[in-house]
Amino acid sequence: MESNSQLKGSLATLGLLLAFGIIVGGWLLGAQIKATRLSDRYVSVKGLVERTVKSDLVIWPLSYKEAGDNLPAVYAKTDSDKTAILQFLDEQGIKSSEIELDVVRVIDTQANEYGGGNRAPQRYIVEQQITVRTPRVDQVAAAAQKTMQLLQKGIVLNSNPGQGLAYKFSGLNSIKPDMITEATRNARAAAERFASDSGSKVGSIRQANQGVFSILPADQGSTTGEEGDNNATADNSLMKTVRVVTSVQYYLEK
Repeated sequence: MESNSQLKGSLATLGLLLAFGIIVGGWLLGAQIKATRLSDRYVSVKGLVERTVKSDLVIWPLSYKEAGDNLPAVYAKTDSDKTAILQFLDEQGIKSSEIELDVVRVIDTQANEYGGGNRAPQRYIVEQQITVRTPRVDQVAAAAQKTMQLLQKGIVLNSNPGQGLAYKFSGLNSIKPDMITEATRNARAAAERFASDSGSKVGSIRQANQGVFSILPADQGSTTGEEGDNNATADNSLMKTVRVVTSVQYYLEK
């Protein structure tokens, strides 16, 4: 009798364990099926944020050159031009610590001449560049409007592409975190509108891409660009638009 009772007890325990195993297995299977279905239900949205900022650094190269057949005379004229330009900058309130002088470059147009058929009209070209680098962008912007004074003194500044005023914004890292947070918030708002229209709810993030930060002219904020884009158009703009677009995928739940 005692043996039968033990056997019945063992069978009952085994039955309970099997029942518990079936329940747990069914729950796990249901959760897996739900997760599989959930993985197929998601929405991809973008969050856009733009901020208008003011440049905090300006680089102003002033290049000039003189040409002639008498090297000492040409050099003397170049040195006179340098003095006049430095005086002009001083009158505009530009500090000496904000001015960089490049080395004087001398070109002998006949040094490597062959045949003599295309001789340059003047043998020597002496050129130099003075560069202003300062965070006082307004000061330089005002001074750049008065370069006609140099022309009146016979000094012609070179206007080669990429050698004009270059405005920079160096504070990108300080505004990145807030912009990313706002862009993600905007992306979720877009996802919630989509989910509402489809009778769903927005779940957790499936995948996210921070996006690329672009620095563009303030009047060109809708144009895409790359981070740190330093094309001439962007550099010429004192006011800039910082732009980022994040791409986020959210799960959709019933």
